Amino acid sequence: MPSSIFSSRHTEVSEAMATRATAADRPGVAQPVPQRPVPNLPWRGMFFATTAIALLLVGGWEWYWRDYGVVPSYRDDSALWAIQRRRIDATGREATVLVASSRIFFDVQLPVWEHLSGHRPIQLAIVGTSPLFALEDLADDPNFRGRVLVGIAPSVFFSGHEHRSGWLKDFRHQSPSDRAGKWLSMHLVEPYLAFYDDDFALFTVLKRQGWPARPGLDSYTEVRKLSNTEADRNNRMWSKLEDDAQYRALARRVWAQNFNDPPPTAAEAAENKRTLDTQIARAAAAVAKLRGRNVPVLFLREPSAGEFLAFEQRAFPRATTWDVLLAKTGAPGIHFEDYPELQGFNMPEWSHMTGADADRFTAALYAVIEREYGRPQGVHW
Repeated sequence: MPSSIFSSRHTEVSEAMATRATAADRPGVAQPVPQRPVPNLPWRGMFFATTAIALLLVGGWEWYWRDYGVVPSYRDDSALWAIQRRRIDATGREATVLVASSRIFFDVQLPVWEHLSGHRPIQLAIVGTSPLFALEDLADDPNFRGRVLVGIAPSVFFSGHEHRSGWLKDFRHQSPSDRAGKWLSMHLVEPYLAFYDDDFALFTVLKRQGWPARPGLDSYTEVRKLSNTEADRNNRMWSKLEDDAQYRALARRVWAQNFNDPPPTAAEAAENKRTLDTQIARAAAAVAKLRGRNVPVLFLREPSAGEFLAFEQRAFPRATTWDVLLAKTGAPGIHFEDYPELQGFNMPEWSHMTGADADRFTAALYAVIEREYGRPQGVHW
């Protein structure tokens, strides 16, 4: 019986479509709006069934990642960065601006700084990306009159790695639809769904499963989720790195993938030296522009630990990188190895601090800056 009913309905729809008038049936006459027959199906029931299945799948995916320890976090993308960059143009022309890669992003806590100074810094640090492009952008902005704290992670800054420097172009050419889309995402999705993170996208999860090795397949392990970000880009390490030894070991393995690379060849060493000189020259030019407007710039060599610190000391010696940077730019700098109060923090994966230690580090750093260079919200440093 069901087969005969289906056959009957199918015949009715086919006959209706076969008799539908087309432009070929009326030569020289304008084609009217096509009228397509709608099959007589239980659309309401199908709608509710589809909705229920979708909600069940989304809810199951959300439950799975919540059980894994994930909590909702704002997506740190170019649109979120652009919101903070626009604050400089709107109200922050005399603000303290943080430009760096990931370490200042993790380790300088905006609420602690605000509590100590009365002013909240603008966070423009970007993970995995040299801050030089952002420093140059501030140097080219004649209206900026604040102060800049520049974080130096040697393996990123001196190698010229600008993975996300395109965020500045996105900021300058951001369309109204892009702004609206980010606004909707920040108010309707990001504060509520834990799985709404690039690290937990379905195809990303599938890609990192234990598939059999294949010739020519890149075996490099991508950086996993390390932190949670707030709406103003205040960022704190994800507690899973502190509490889960297996996940912490995974994060360390990701960093260690390049630690034991063979020494560079003569040609590679020469190219590395050219890159280093270029980075320092760019920094010197930007600092000179800022100094011409009486904008203070302070460099900070952020802490690292364990095998990551050993790698940085071996590949980017202080004497040929940090010391040259300060000499060429003429700007002051704080190196964590010179201050006992900036050492000894808990860095589970050797490169970033836990949330609690980041609070302590921020307070200690602020005290060092105030003691050495004057109150950060004043006219000094």
